This record gives sequence, structure tokens and C-alpha cells, in this order.
Amino acid sequence: MPDLSAAPRRLAVLGSPIAHSLSPALHRAAYAELGLDWHYDRAEVASGELEQFLAETVDGTGTGTGTGTGDTGDRPWRGLSLTMPLKREVLPLLDTVSPLARSLGVANTVVIDDDGRRHGHNTDVDGIVRTVEAHHDTRPESATILGGGATASSAMWAAWQLGARSFSVHLRNPMRAGELTSLASELGGDISIAPLTELGTLAPLDFVISTLPGGVADDLPLRPRSQSSILFDVAYEPWPTRVASTWSADGGIAFSGLDMLVEQAVSQVRLFTGRAQEERLDDEDRVRAVMRAAVGLPERRATAAGGVGAAAPVATTAMTTSPAA
Repeated sequence: MPDLSAAPRRLAVLGSPIAHSLSPALHRAAYAELGLDWHYDRAEVASGELEQFLAETVDGTGTGTGTGTGDTGDRPWRGLSLTMPLKREVLPLLDTVSPLARSLGVANTVVIDDDGRRHGHNTDVDGIVRTVEAHHDTRPESATILGGGATASSAMWAAWQLGARSFSVHLRNPMRAGELTSLASELGGDISIAPLTELGTLAPLDFVISTLPGGVADDLPLRPRSQSSILFDVAYEPWPTRVASTWSADGGIAFSGLDMLVEQAVSQVRLFTGRAQEERLDDEDRVRAVMRAAVGLPERRATAAGGVGAAAPVATTAMTTSPAA
């Protein structure tokens, strides 16, 4: 593992919209706890702009991050977190891609080494799996996935890792499910595709992951099959979302995307500090605790049936937040 403790480093989360991203709060808390002089910021980078940003800002043909923090220009870059709409666009711009990110066609993490080479990874799967495993011992046989974007691919892989072998995918435009169909085939799972409008015809559900943007799932007719049935809503602002409140009122367990955000960021910190993705940080529980506190989450704890996984929203005003931002 390289010694990164002495040198100041520079990192950022990229995407659009990015102003409300909580990633800077998470990462700054982690690096302060680890005693690292690292600066983590955010930059607005829209679809089609990533290659130019990397060339001009990261590779050194330009200066600044476009974030108004001009005091970090002499720090070498160490990593990038990516959110919508860049998780797929980044792949051809990488020097290496982890097997998981390659299989998913989705990378949300770029580690930049001392030679300027870019190494892509996916930590969104970790975010879902560790959140569920920390609170629940479920081994779902099937999963219902709402949405068809980059996060839906990570959700399918996470559901498979948790035990699901069949997938029911519901999205606004079923014609856009090609990548999920291919992924299910690679995993050896069965898949059915249907529009969101057909959710009302389904029996009560046991394991649901919604990757829909904030508010889109609010009025969907989702019903838990039992008190151990799980809804994982990647939206988290405001929390609980209306669909999560309805699910928990009906006796199910609802998990927040804010927990996912923290856990995928923990894996990013592992990678940025030179560890393997599965290698724990020194005193990782302490680092996780300060990261959770930075975004208003309590200490991680078990969730009882009929409960909501994240105890409190991080803000009182509603806004639409991209998953894993």
C-alpha cells in the first residue's frame, strides 16, 4: 500500500446537478479523522463534458475545479467520485477498470495514481449490500427493481449478492431495459420487464430496490408481504420518502439511500487511501461513525420490523438528489 500520509491530495465529486451533493461532507470528515491533509470538493460536470474536465483540470492542461476553490491547484489529484450522468461515460476514459465495474458497465469511483493513470471501480454495490447486511439477515430469492439507469445495474448485482436469483424490473420505458436484461443473463438469473404502471397488479412484495429519482416512486402501489419485507429507496431527501413511509406503515422495513451513500463512500475512502476495496480501514468503525455524523445519521444500529432505516432526514427542505451523490 503506498504511503499517502505526508502529501496533500485533491479529490472531488463530479456530476450534474451537483450543488446539493453530500459527498464533500462525508469525505472531509473521513480524511480529517484519518489525519490526512486532503481537500475534497465538488464540480459541476454535465453529460459530454467529462473528457474535457479530465484533460484540462485533472491532467494539468488547465487549472481550478470550477468550484471556486483556487487554493488547491498545486495538490496532486488522488481520486474522483462520480454521480449522474457520468457513471457510464467514464469507462472509455479509464486506464484500468475493475472486474465489477466492467461487468456492470458502471464506475462511480476513479483512483488516480502518481503517474496520472485512472483506475475505475464500482462501490455502489457495497453501499447497498453492507447497508442491508448491517440491519437484516435477509436472503431474498427474488428482487423487484424500480428504474433502469446506472444505479439499477448496481442494485441488480447487489440483490444477486444478497441471494436473489430472479428479478422483476419495472421502469417508465421498458424498451430501455436492455442492459439489465444482459446483466441478468450474465448473473444466470431470470428476469421479467414491465412498465411501472403494472406495479398495482402485483401481489405484496418481499424485497424491493427503488433507484428512481426523488418523488417518482411516492405514489407507487408497493405493499410488503411480511414484517421482514424490505424496501431500499435510494432517494433520501427528504427522508422518509412518501413511499418509504407507506411501506413501513404497512409493516415492512424501509432503508434510506443515505445509508447507501455512506457505505459506498467508505469503500471509496479505502480505495483512495491505497487499500483494496474489500480491505477495511484502520479503526473503520470510528471513521464510519464520523462520516455518518457529518450527514446527520445516528450510530449504525439494527432496525426493527416496521421501521425506517435512517432515523432522520439531513435537511428540512425538499430537494431532488441523485442516487449516490
